[in-house]
Amino acid sequence: MLKKGNKLYSILTGTCPKCQNESMYLDKNPYHMTKIFKMHERCSNCGTKYKIEPSFFYGAMYVSYGVGIAFAVAAFVITFLFIGTSLKTSFFTIMGTLVVFMPLIMRLSRNIWINIFISYEPNAVKNELKKETL
Repeated sequence: MLKKGNKLYSILTGTCPKCQNESMYLDKNPYHMTKIFKMHERCSNCGTKYKIEPSFFYGAMYVSYGVGIAFAVAAFVITFLFIGTSLKTSFFTIMGTLVVFMPLIMRLSRNIWINIFISYEPNAVKNELKKETL
């Protein structure tokens, strides 16, 4: 369904936004809480630097807010409108959803943020290797 070259592929898999061949994270599991923010410095395949500037991923906090709202709205619609629970139960379901999916939301936000600034290049491997030899 998802193919390389699509930003959605990079966002959902957490791969390098430029070559989409390697994971950006040291540990692919976002639920290992001690390693949730641990990223490779550069892509070993194309050499793309992930932390473009100091504090680059602070902008992902804005994206995280939007993604969290999307998860909360989905939880509300499912519990209140489809299942027909009370508002109080829906509220607790929203809180539980946000707590359970917090690591996933944080990773998705970082992936979205970096994909805004870096585009896919199918021959990125060749370009980065040429730059290093010059």
